[in-house]
Amino acid sequence: MADDYSNGSTNLDALKNNAASAYDAVTKGPVAQNVADQHAKTVDELSNLSASRRTPSTPAATGQPLTHYHSFFSELLSWNNPRASAIAYLSIVAAIFSVRYLDMLRLGFKLTWMVLGVTVTAEVAGKTVLNQGLATQLRPRKYYTVSKETLDSAIGDVHELVNFFVIEAQRILFAENVYVSGLVAIAAFFAYYLVKIVPYWGLALIATTLAFLGPLVYKTNKEFIDAQLHRASEIIGAQTAQLKTAAQQNSEKATQLTKQFVGEYTAKAQTLVSKATPASLHGEEHTNGHANKSELRDADFPPAPQADIQTEPVVPVTVKSGEQQPLLI
Repeated sequence: MADDYSNGSTNLDALKNNAASAYDAVTKGPVAQNVADQHAKTVDELSNLSASRRTPSTPAATGQPLTHYHSFFSELLSWNNPRASAIAYLSIVAAIFSVRYLDMLRLGFKLTWMVLGVTVTAEVAGKTVLNQGLATQLRPRKYYTVSKETLDSAIGDVHELVNFFVIEAQRILFAENVYVSGLVAIAAFFAYYLVKIVPYWGLALIATTLAFLGPLVYKTNKEFIDAQLHRASEIIGAQTAQLKTAAQQNSEKATQLTKQFVGEYTAKAQTLVSKATPASLHGEEHTNGHANKSELRDADFPPAPQADIQTEPVVPVTVKSGEQQPLLI
């Protein structure tokens, strides 16, 4: 009997030792250490992301300062803190699928009546059996409230977030960054056609994926993408210079032809004006209401008299008395 007891005690001790060894292997082994390291790095990256919320030193094109969410989203989408960026991306994707496949409103109502049902049942049962409600025992001594400092901070963050979207919309609209405005225009163009065949939650998922994975792809293949962009820029610049040269040459040719035509038509107009006068319309050529001197001849005038003018003698007239004196005409 003593031997059986000692054997049982030995087996129990061995079992406890094995359990302790297994616990130590799990909690202090390489896997647990790796998990602890990853957790510490994740906490550090989340702290760095939270600390990145500061107003950028570079203002907008209008000179006004930007919001601290500009630096926050820039840090988030740059994947400088990969664990924090991955957590944010997966959280947004999970929220999109939750809204799509879960009826959040009904789920909220269900959780509400279940929680209230448990608390009411526990309170009634406690007062019936123990003469003291169980919910009363769990009730805090002082209800939780939101402090003014916390509320002001939350309102300030919401204000900054709203201004972030408002400012960015205006910067895109007025092409402060041509490349960003061009990308948004292309995205809106494709969304215009995709919305006919893709639901809104699908568009939200595509937009989130492009917003997060686009910078990651660029960061991973930065040298290759920069080389291709530089090559495309050179080709576009060469084509633009060629078009400018061709346009300048065509403009010069058009100017010369215009001057030539204007000169020819001006000369023709002057010739027509010199010939088309009022005298020619009446069959006679006049200039300013007088005969043209170049067309007058000597035969058009009578010859001048050459002999002296002869006068006849005046005969006196005798007037008798009683007769009337003739009138001299």
